[in-house]
Amino acid sequence: LGHAFFTLSLGMGAMMVYGSYLPDGVSIPRTVLSIAVIDTVVALLAGMAIFPIVFANGLSPASGPGLLFQTLPVAFGQMPAGVLFGSVFFVLLVLAAWTSAISLLEPAVAWLVENRGIERVRATVFAGLLGWLLGILTVMSFSHWAFGFSFAGKTKENGLFDILDILSSSIMLPLGGLAVAFFVGRVMKRERLAGGLGGEGIGFQTWYVVIRFVTPFLVAAIFLHAIGVL
Repeated sequence: LGHAFFTLSLGMGAMMVYGSYLPDGVSIPRTVLSIAVIDTVVALLAGMAIFPIVFANGLSPASGPGLLFQTLPVAFGQMPAGVLFGSVFFVLLVLAAWTSAISLLEPAVAWLVENRGIERVRATVFAGLLGWLLGILTVMSFSHWAFGFSFAGKTKENGLFDILDILSSSIMLPLGGLAVAFFVGRVMKRERLAGGLGGEGIGFQTWYVVIRFVTPFLVAAIFLHAIGVL
């Protein structure tokens, strides 16, 4: 579930924005299922590719996203034409990060346009510059700006980078997911949900029970575990 929050952009508004732009004839359940399956398959393939390299080269599996820049260069360095394939891979990685940044920027831009009446270009520039400045600060956290602290029983050493990482992944994402689950399961009318999801079939009834009674407890458990309570 923690992995799903990141890879599916749950709890941060990106999927809701994308969903609001879908044409009327698109099947939401079918689209959601295909996205979840493809995302899971890609994640499993990435894990099977990265972690054998981690253990074979004595690297720490607890390095988080940094493994991408530690393990894959090792793998590319040991294969024929590794420089070429490595360069292509990291170019594609930049494009993947770029498209992800666009999807994460859109909720803020849409909110500024619809709720503050700001022109879309100005809203995009403002949100983009704010994100860029925060990004620069996190990069500087790997220099002499770094400082250590303890959170949930773990020692952090990269200052502002770790603070923003904890704030986003351990606090805001679970709380955002919890708020979405509560709103959908407790506030939105059941008839509207059924209309958007293809009617009151067995699939919808099962999903409705899960979103009302199961999901909030699981997300709350993730949140409490992330902050060191559980």
